[in-house]
Amino acid sequence: MSGVEELLLYQDEQLSIVVRRAPGAPDVSLVGEIDATNSSAVAGALARCRRGSYVVVDTGELTFIDVSGLRVLVMPTLPPAQRWIRLHNVTPYQQRLMRMMGWYYQPRIHVPT
Repeated sequence: MSGVEELLLYQDEQLSIVVRRAPGAPDVSLVGEIDATNSSAVAGALARCRRGSYVVVDTGELTFIDVSGLRVLVMPTLPPAQRWIRLHNVTPYQQRLMRMMGWYYQPRIHVPT
């Protein structure tokens, strides 16, 4: 047994959020779409799973994200040192949106060690 526990953290018609608890930071996977209808729920769900200094969020299975969802993940209003979401598997589409918003170098991208 690997010691990894998977929990469905949130689900609606568009999106599922699964957290995998293992030693270290929780890994959270976002699957589906984030837009103005569920971005507040995403923010709350991610805040509830935070246990340490940051949460690693895998965005590779998002098929759509709008600016409201991107704001939740990038936290552009916080100074970089206070941003506790680290993005993993950022798609070219998501990178393009971040560049368009001027946030490309601001999010904390998780690099596995």
